[in-house]
Amino acid sequence: MDLAQLEDAEVVALACQGQERAFRALVQRYQRPIFSLIVRMVQDATLAEDLAQETFVKAFRALGSYDRRYRFSNWLFKIANNLTIDYLRKRQIPTLSIDAPAGTRDGVRPGETALAHVLPDSGETPEVHMTNLELGAQLEDAIGQLRPEYRSAILLRHVEGYAYDEIADIMGVPMGTVKTYLHRGRSELRELLEEVRA
Repeated sequence: MDLAQLEDAEVVALACQGQERAFRALVQRYQRPIFSLIVRMVQDATLAEDLAQETFVKAFRALGSYDRRYRFSNWLFKIANNLTIDYLRKRQIPTLSIDAPAGTRDGVRPGETALAHVLPDSGETPEVHMTNLELGAQLEDAIGQLRPEYRSAILLRHVEGYAYDEIADIMGVPMGTVKTYLHRGRSELRELLEEVRA
């Protein structure tokens, strides 16, 4: 049986029956996106690997409680999100990058801001390029000052592209709360960036 052809719920059912191959298939499907979310929140690849591994351990221990009426990916992201937010609250880690690629120290290579990794080569002048790099660094600093809940909502919406109802499901809060987190997070970002420019 080719597990790659099966829907998540079918693979979960096989995993619940103790099929190790099904466990591995779920990890292969979601290892990269889960790691990507976590590394953007903590900006430390080694820590993100540990938290991602812990996410899968928790998920597999609770696999029997997964409600197959809902998307497995949302359920798994919820576990990763809660685990990471709990870690950030305990450790008070103030860093975050929207654009941090995996495998770089703190998400950024020496002498670069994370924004440099996503800027296309558009023939911009060196002055414009430097301005964009500076803005990227300011944005990262500002996001790093947000509460973990605001960080998470902003990442899930603006980086991962989740809809409001999916973010609500992942974060375990009502949709109105998600909208509040996003509104307050954006407002605080605006204020922080205005302070930098002043």
